[in-house]
Order: sequence, then structure tokens, then C-alpha cells
Amino acid sequence: MEFFSKLLFLHEVASSHGKGLDELLIYVHLLMASLFVGWLAFFVIAVFKHRRSVNPKADYVGARSHFSTYAEIGVAAIEGLLLLGFAVPLWAKSVDKFPEEKDATVIQIMGQQFAWNAHYAGPDGKWGKQDVKFASSTNPFGLDSGDAGAKDDITCLREKFLIPVGKEVICKISSMDVIHCFKLPRMRVTQDAIPGMSIPVHFKPTKVGDYTITCAQLCGNLHSTMRGEFKVVEQAEFDKWFAEKAKAGGGGGFE
Repeated sequence: MEFFSKLLFLHEVASSHGKGLDELLIYVHLLMASLFVGWLAFFVIAVFKHRRSVNPKADYVGARSHFSTYAEIGVAAIEGLLLLGFAVPLWAKSVDKFPEEKDATVIQIMGQQFAWNAHYAGPDGKWGKQDVKFASSTNPFGLDSGDAGAKDDITCLREKFLIPVGKEVICKISSMDVIHCFKLPRMRVTQDAIPGMSIPVHFKPTKVGDYTITCAQLCGNLHSTMRGEFKVVEQAEFDKWFAEKAKAGGGGGFE
């Protein structure tokens, strides 16, 4: 699989579900490559075998072999196997089988021309009150500064977002202005960020490191500069960072 991953220029996978997605992608490409080579060979053989110099008179009876029928049934069977054996289970795991929030790191992610922002509930585990009337360029999540529950909330504006390795992460994706697309290539996560909607995605990071967030939806003149960064760290380092941010008033920066 590693050979085919390099052949397809796939990023090194860094999430628990990424391996299954890569395998499905490789199998689909192998099927398409086989069909391309097989039908091209059939075309060349047919053109050569039935050339005019050998068959000056047309044969109106048509094909006498059922090979093409069997081949089509075989292709349909393989496609069914890929769909039911790989695609549907992967979809169910990614979309239907969400982890419990109490067992995951939950983050609100907000796309904003042209940056990515994050919001964590504070140490009390409660989200501060949010209202669109409080939203601004310095407070994209619309946090109510007068709400006691928001005092220990953590917001990361145009800076790295930390998450612990080996633990499920739930990202609730939204946008402050236009449609963006949250893309973490090495985590194999892509989700449109739509104004007025909060769309959850989840993944489990398996490797410590820095991972770039890009926008995969044309969103304006500076679309190509829209970058963010997830930093995957050990749980102890995450806990230390989280405590320091909350103590410093992580919700600070909003009006």
C-alpha cells in the first residue's frame, strides 16, 4: 500500500480513519487502471483482428461470445464490493458513529476571511453564551463577555490550535462570512464551512506534529493565504497549555 500511496502522491496519514480512506482510494484507482488497460487492449485487438484487409465483407451477425457480458458482470461485482465492503462502512464510521463529547476534545472552528479560529469550552466544561449580535472581527464566535460561563473559555484567533494525540477530536465547523472549506489533508478531513450552520466532523490524531489547515473552497482574493495550524501534542502538554490559556482569560480578545 505504501508504494501506491507514493504513486498517488498521498500525504502521510496521521489519523486513525485515514488508512481505510487511503485503501479505498487505492482500490478504486486500481480498478480504473485495470479497466483502462483492459478496454484499451480490447479496442486495439478488435481493430487489428477486424481490419478491412482480413475482413473485406461486413459480418452482420455480431458477437458470438459472451465474454463482454461476463466482464461487465465482474466489473459490477467488484464495484459492489468496493461500495458495500469499504465505502459504506467508512461513511457510517465517519458520519453516523460519532464519539461521545465527554470522551473527546470538542472545538468550534470558525472560518473567517482569511483565517481559521478556534473556541474551546473552559475547564468547567461549559460553553459560554454566544449570540450573533456580539460577533465581530475580534470576536468571531459571538461570545458574551458579560456571561460568567464565557470567562474561562479559550479562543485562538489566527494562532495554533492544540489537540492531544490518541484522543478523539470533534470539530464543529462554521463560517463568519462566506463559504469556506476546512481541510486537514494528513488527517483526511474535508468539510465545507457554511455561514449559519455548525457541521460536526471527528477524527483521532495518531502522530504528534504540526498539521496545516487549508481552505479548499475559493473564498475571495486572498483565498490562497488562508492557513491555520493544528498542533498535535501529548496529553500532558495539552493540559498545561489549556490550563495556562484558561488562567490567562482564554476568552480574552473578544469585546
